[in-house]
Amino acid sequence: MNEVIAYFSTIPSAHRSLILVGGITFFWIIENTFPLFQMQYKKWHHAGINFFLTLTTIIINFLLAFILIKTASWTTENHFGILQWLPEIPILLYTLIGLLLLDLIGAYLPHYIQHKIKFLWRFHIVHHTDTWIDTTTANRHHPGESVIRFVFTTLGVLIVGTPMWMVFLYQTLSVVATQFNHANISLPNKLDIFLSYFIVSPNMHKVHHHYVVPYTDSNYGNIFSVWDRLFGTFTTLSKDKLIYGVDTHMLPEENNKLKNLLKIPFQKSRSIKNS
Repeated sequence: MNEVIAYFSTIPSAHRSLILVGGITFFWIIENTFPLFQMQYKKWHHAGINFFLTLTTIIINFLLAFILIKTASWTTENHFGILQWLPEIPILLYTLIGLLLLDLIGAYLPHYIQHKIKFLWRFHIVHHTDTWIDTTTANRHHPGESVIRFVFTTLGVLIVGTPMWMVFLYQTLSVVATQFNHANISLPNKLDIFLSYFIVSPNMHKVHHHYVVPYTDSNYGNIFSVWDRLFGTFTTLSKDKLIYGVDTHMLPEENNKLKNLLKIPFQKSRSIKNS
């Protein structure tokens, strides 16, 4: 475990980029070999849109990274936050508690809030407009949402009292987990159900991308599925009933053109989506 801590304490940016690109490449190959759905779409055009939005997220996180680093340093130096107030416990348990709490405050909570506050939904809806969910969808976020997510991540680091190595570890796990659960892959049903008791499995997350409520407003988890089960937001839907997208933006000119996707938060609100 000390080796893991040492690595993530000084993980080079090149390694983080390699994990991002390597993950997309790996799951891209897998979903082409064992697809959940045989989707008829221009895969490279679709990927190009999602890659552009991924790039904007990377740039925003890079420009604001100093805030995250300063926050993590302040919590450890001033012994502030939940982890800093814990008695001495085994490092593995300490790490698990930290990752779970970061997942709750930095991922589950903002995801839930973005579905409930109309102004924030305007930005998050861009992620839901994708009608062809594959591994590239994982980072399909409007630049405005990337800022919102960063704010909550920083809040999570402050409240949890997370050292920077744990932040990097969490972000790495998050990248891989979201690429995995968005990937258009077909797992044996029993395996997917088993995984969903611990982490957000592909079938579990696909329900969240069904085009209408109440399914859109469920399964908010990022890495761990415990929060959906604990807070009663977990639900299931047979994969043969899945229709991707969001009911207010089902036309290709609305959901498959980058220029329009960037404009969506500033367009007149649609009334079909109630949350």
